[in-house]
Amino acid sequence: MVVSEDGVYRTQRRHPRLALIQPTISHDGSRLTLDSVHTASSYGTVHLDVTTSAARRDVDLFGATFQGIDQGDEAAAWLSEFLGTASRLVRVPPDHDRIADGWIPGPSGYADSSAVHLLSRSSLPCLNQRMATEYGAPPLSMDRFRPNIVVDSGKGQGSDSADWADIPHTEDRARRIRINAAELGYAKLAVRCAVTLVNQEAGIRDGREPLRALARYRRVTNGGVVFGAKYSVVRPGKLSVGDEVTVHEWGEAES
Repeated sequence: MVVSEDGVYRTQRRHPRLALIQPTISHDGSRLTLDSVHTASSYGTVHLDVTTSAARRDVDLFGATFQGIDQGDEAAAWLSEFLGTASRLVRVPPDHDRIADGWIPGPSGYADSSAVHLLSRSSLPCLNQRMATEYGAPPLSMDRFRPNIVVDSGKGQGSDSADWADIPHTEDRARRIRINAAELGYAKLAVRCAVTLVNQEAGIRDGREPLRALARYRRVTNGGVVFGAKYSVVRPGKLSVGDEVTVHEWGEAES
């Protein structure tokens, strides 16, 4: 997590240029590379040894205090220059024990809430069509919503199965999902914020969509607008593009 010098979390809400940072982790998790998504960037690339043994410090995530392991001055200098404000990089400690709430609670690092954000491919064309029809707005790409997993199609057990490729917002009803050895449990609908207004390729806020359109047809009882769903990791496993998604339990969509 990128934090201020005081340990307070930074997000694209206030620092949209975070969208332009391209982190890459080695297969064994021991090396981290920070680069810009723009190949012509003048900021260069920094390669870091990930440390779990450095001194811990308090970090603030939405008002809650957790522990973080600082990843050193080189990372801090690169991030501070790139974002234009003094920043540091912290990692969750090995014994980090945060549990995010939801229909099925589960462990989470420094995510807003649950560890996984999942979207069905069919949900985006539905939104784009509404934006075009109601406001003449251009379509948005999937990266505007930053999902961890995008499902093109999937199979459910029993007669209450659904085709993720054709039925928008199928993720609202899938309660227990298996992908290879990994098992995911539905936690909650993903309430959207101002980060969805950030153009992920430019690193700037860009217009009023999709929040304006979502407010017309995806507003829930607590007043927020939703798009996609959050899932907990019930059993860890390796995921790859093209893996089969199987839904073992369906439920009713929240309202």
